[in-house]
Amino acid sequence: MSFASLALGSYPTPVRRLVTPWGAGRELWLKDDGLTSPLYGGNKVRKLELILADATERGARQVVTFGAAGSHHVYATARYALTLGLSVRAVLFPQPSSPAVEEMLRATLASGADCTPSYELPRGIKSMLDRRSYLIPPGGSSPLGARGYVEAGLELGRQVRAGELPEPDEVVVAVGSGGTAAGLAVGLEQAGLRSRVVAAPVMQPHRIAQVLVRLLARLTRGGWRGHRPVVMDAAHTGKGYGWPSASAQEAVELGRKNGLLLDPTYTEKAFATAVGRLAPAHEQRHLKQRVLYWHTLSSCAPLGPGPESTLPPRFRRLLTST
Repeated sequence: MSFASLALGSYPTPVRRLVTPWGAGRELWLKDDGLTSPLYGGNKVRKLELILADATERGARQVVTFGAAGSHHVYATARYALTLGLSVRAVLFPQPSSPAVEEMLRATLASGADCTPSYELPRGIKSMLDRRSYLIPPGGSSPLGARGYVEAGLELGRQVRAGELPEPDEVVVAVGSGGTAAGLAVGLEQAGLRSRVVAAPVMQPHRIAQVLVRLLARLTRGGWRGHRPVVMDAAHTGKGYGWPSASAQEAVELGRKNGLLLDPTYTEKAFATAVGRLAPAHEQRHLKQRVLYWHTLSSCAPLGPGPESTLPPRFRRLLTST
């Protein structure tokens, strides 16, 4: 079955081998989905190509979505939906405060989306929904949204066959709402790759992420037979969503040396997990020689009013103490 899709991104996204301090036999590779689009990249673009196409086909006038205060998904949805003439309503939930989270919140409030703090939801929900509204789940992680990463898995398969990189033993990706990891599990299987998806959960309890990924993978059209189950590696999850992981800091420095921009909510934890799958201290446990880190953070910064602007008090309440 074919799916309507918008051309929001540019593909394939590049792959390259990263420079590491280890000797021969341990290779760390990068698949850079931060470069999906110069408007705003990252992993949301592949999902929104399908989701927003479906919304317009159904005659929607507005999309309604949900996310944390510093949600990249909400911001990306606003940037792309508004260019299609769709209005955007978003419900924002509390998140531990950090400079990166505040930057995203400022950018989202300036994006043109009509945002509502979650604590105002009971009195505002009726005004958000009508028959021309199209609901988008957090992270765009529906079976339809996950199809974007089925295609990404097939894309990686084509790059392996073209000789752009050797077949990885494992593909490591951050997992929050589950759609990216679920789609990759299906896509890599369909591509005929033996690579196993390793999901780095960013929330606690991390078993919730495991349930979400398995459920979405099975619901995604094309199916998932589960011959190579998704592995959950919570070594760098830390206290949970939005909280930085102290154990990730050494890996973060390695990422910086390789020109990678990482954020504490998702990609620091995922990159540290990828490093940990190869690091000599884990040799006896994993015995992996080649790991691919799938980067999901936009390479271009969000457009916002700048750190000097004042957040409205009703939204500042969403930023909790770390």
